Amino acid sequence: MKSVTKRSSSSSWLLSALLLLCGCGGGPGTSLPSNPTSGGPSPGPPPGPPAQGQSISGGWQLSTTSNAGMPALTIAGSLNQSGSSVTAALHVAGGNCFNQQNVIGLTGTLTDGNISLTSASVDADGQVITFTGSITVKANFPDTLTGTYAINGGCANGDQGNVNGYSAGAFNGPWYGNLTTAGGATIHWGTDPLGQLGPSSEGSFGLTGAFTFEGACFSSGNLTPGTYPTPSFHLGTSVVLNIPTDNGAIAFVGTAGPDQGGLIAGTYTVTGGSCESTGTGYLSPWEY
Repeated sequence: MKSVTKRSSSSSWLLSALLLLCGCGGGPGTSLPSNPTSGGPSPGPPPGPPAQGQSISGGWQLSTTSNAGMPALTIAGSLNQSGSSVTAALHVAGGNCFNQQNVIGLTGTLTDGNISLTSASVDADGQVITFTGSITVKANFPDTLTGTYAINGGCANGDQGNVNGYSAGAFNGPWYGNLTTAGGATIHWGTDPLGQLGPSSEGSFGLTGAFTFEGACFSSGNLTPGTYPTPSFHLGTSVVLNIPTDNGAIAFVGTAGPDQGGLIAGTYTVTGGSCESTGTGYLSPWEY
């Protein structure tokens, strides 16, 4: 088997594999990672607002802390900036007032690093979410958002507090790593490149890639690009992959981003072939 070498010193079961949440009128959905923190591979220039012509478009992962005693919310999706105008397609998990599978559309502005977003009515109760804050950009680090939120009307009426988060995704280039079976065997896997499609109306980004495998009874397979909740996609820092191979299919559910040290880490299942297995795995942009 090929050994894993560092390039530098700096790396329907899919939904049920993650936490299932129910909203006020909804059903189960793929859970979203919480508690984002900023991070990155190396220090850069002092942080500041986006420079003129610099866009914050892309995937984002946010979390809230309520000042009204309400449950924390985990929010993931996409932001799209055109000039000073910003639109968003987000999914909200946490508490019992949101159906995570429903996309929430927001519109607003970004001026001199200050952002304001307001949703349309989320449900029949007239629930409206507002975010206000500042965007900070630092080279080689995720963009960050720090601010406040408020919910008026409907199930979560009166909830308000702090919101923070960071940009997520922008996958490209080679990603390699290992799968570890429940029995302790190691399978080396990866793709060059891992590609990311443009944002969908759901706020997710389809993923593409031709994977190779060493140390397994399957040798290759291509990602099937999809839109949340159908893999393969990333939504915020959630990464869900489906890889039909020459001997079964691999379903992988993981989390990416600074909280994972730059890795995509999660669990996998192989079904439909002669060597079905389950285990854990990771992909790193610093290995081959």
